[in-house]
Amino acid sequence: MTADTPTEQLESTRLRLRAAWQARKPDLAQRRADLVRLREAFRAAIPAMDVAIRGDFGHRSEHENLVSEAMVTLAEIDQALGNLRRWTRPRRAAVGWRFWPARAEVRPEPVGVVGILAPWNYPVNLALVPLVSAIAAGNHVYLKPSEHTPRTSAWLRELLSSVFPSDRVAVALGGPEVGAAFSALRFDHLLFTGSTAVGRKVMAAAAPNLTPVTLELGGKAPAIVCADFPIELAAARIASGKWFNAGQTCIGVDYVLVDAARRDQLLEALQAQLRARYGDFSSPRDYTRIINDAQYARLSGYLDDARMRGVQVIEPLTAGEDDAARARRANERLFAPALVVDPGADSKVMQEEIFGPILPVLSYDHLDEAIARINTLDRPLALYPFSSNRGDIERILAGTLAGGVTVNDTLLHFGAHGLPFGGIGPSGIGAIHGRFGFDTFSKLLPVFHQRRWTATDLIKPPYRGKIDRLVRWLAK
Repeated sequence: MTADTPTEQLESTRLRLRAAWQARKPDLAQRRADLVRLREAFRAAIPAMDVAIRGDFGHRSEHENLVSEAMVTLAEIDQALGNLRRWTRPRRAAVGWRFWPARAEVRPEPVGVVGILAPWNYPVNLALVPLVSAIAAGNHVYLKPSEHTPRTSAWLRELLSSVFPSDRVAVALGGPEVGAAFSALRFDHLLFTGSTAVGRKVMAAAAPNLTPVTLELGGKAPAIVCADFPIELAAARIASGKWFNAGQTCIGVDYVLVDAARRDQLLEALQAQLRARYGDFSSPRDYTRIINDAQYARLSGYLDDARMRGVQVIEPLTAGEDDAARARRANERLFAPALVVDPGADSKVMQEEIFGPILPVLSYDHLDEAIARINTLDRPLALYPFSSNRGDIERILAGTLAGGVTVNDTLLHFGAHGLPFGGIGPSGIGAIHGRFGFDTFSKLLPVFHQRRWTATDLIKPPYRGKIDRLVRWLAK
């Protein structure tokens, strides 16, 4: 594996990036050329990317790699290339009749060097999507990928070094010590994607420098199945949103609320989805493994805690397996999807973000009860209401607040690059994707253009007569 970046080299690299940016800020032609080269190099390197990611996870569906990593990244590059000229233009702003005939504009200006701390669960798209926005906005970038995906991190460094000069984009590799030192650098903007707990540490490290931060975190994203929505269709769409990447998704469904009369129907429909998707689960090709032993043990602890509390745990794909089969799964980090039925609020699966293939299914009697239960937890990164009744959807949206919403499906708002992606409070600060990511990594500079003559020239001491009355009227 590639050696870690010495922490003492981090600041010198940042200074090199900053000096190069200050000497020649990328113009529109440079930004476009950079993105075109990145797209070409990325497309050619997709097979190597697939090998690297599957090596880091032990196994990951190549189709999940293509959908979640390749397609999302290419779509972000295409969105930037198709709109870059429009995004970079000054935006007219009204000045009001009091300042006539002056004019004003808002100019998107690059800020300098953007630091990006990327996570392990989607190690390519969550590194390159913000990088695309930062490059489009005219910045230089210092990227720190996750130490938990070392093969993919090395692949990223090789890819980016083939596209960008080392004083325009640099990559730092290493573990928590490197990450902590990286967070404390004097960046012009810092983006972190990961857990809420680590996000707090990143924000604290950035605070002494007053570095602006964007945090893409997580939380317990709920799905609400209303009484009018077809249960089989809800189960199919929830299954896609939950077990994609073995549940290791920040906007994945964390738990489901369903009307009590149909709870058992939903449990049956979810089990049918699992069997249809993964068969006997002996060696599923399209099911991703858990990233490492520590995460596997954490997830196992959630099920142990539920059983200890007397909560029903359903593992339909591994029912009746012997100890040898369980040991083989653990060795492969092949964690079977599990349903946890009506766990209490004090259960670990309801206290912490699950970030794995365990799905609590909770029943409610009235929709207001479901909304109130969501509001007992921190505001989530995503929310998934299922209903054919527009009134019920509006009640849910008005009664809750989340980072983003997909109605009657899951995950899809992330792929719509015209929508901002970001959380609120413990689930995140700020937004990325498309124009919103471009603006995040820009200074939206207000510029007021005064004319040679303006009406305000008359409004100055000594105030007499009509001007005196005008000033008093304006001050009301």
